[in-house]
Amino acid sequence: MTATRPPAVATGRLIRLRGKRMEDGERDYSWRADPELAAYDAARPITMSLRSFITSLGDELRYPSNHRRTLAIETIEDARHIGNVMYYGYDPRAGEAELGITIGDREYWSQGYGTDTVRTMMRYLFNEVGLKRVYLHTLTWNYRAQECFRRSGFTAVREVRRSGYDFVYMEAYPGDVVADGSGDAADGDD
Repeated sequence: MTATRPPAVATGRLIRLRGKRMEDGERDYSWRADPELAAYDAARPITMSLRSFITSLGDELRYPSNHRRTLAIETIEDARHIGNVMYYGYDPRAGEAELGITIGDREYWSQGYGTDTVRTMMRYLFNEVGLKRVYLHTLTWNYRAQECFRRSGFTAVREVRRSGYDFVYMEAYPGDVVADGSGDAADGDD
């Protein structure tokens, strides 16, 4: 008997976004404990035990927040969990939220998976969640992410400093979303 899988929330050309599940915990933990990936998030690697992390994931799945949601990024080709995308700081009154993404599996870097994920998530946020604006902060030195976000429809607004880090603040509106099939998934920049 196979376990019930969360249904796809949205599907792009290369990826599908689906609800998180407990089986994602070990991969999530390894990505969050990785110093290089933590640096891209302007964070420190987590130091809690895997067991504690899995417990907190279980709590998050049982008691979801109204202000944030994390989705698993899964390849269409082989249903491999390669990262996570989330929205947080959700303000239903203003119709806006912040976007965050991690492609944790390095085998999928610079192959268009990030751009496809961001575009797919933006369509979901604007069309299904009903947001009017999506924004994000990306480190000023993370040029690959900035290019991915620009190709997906985000515009750089200004540089900001938070918690000792310099970020580029970017935002997008429903009319800014770049359609699938633009042919840039193989250009290798994300």
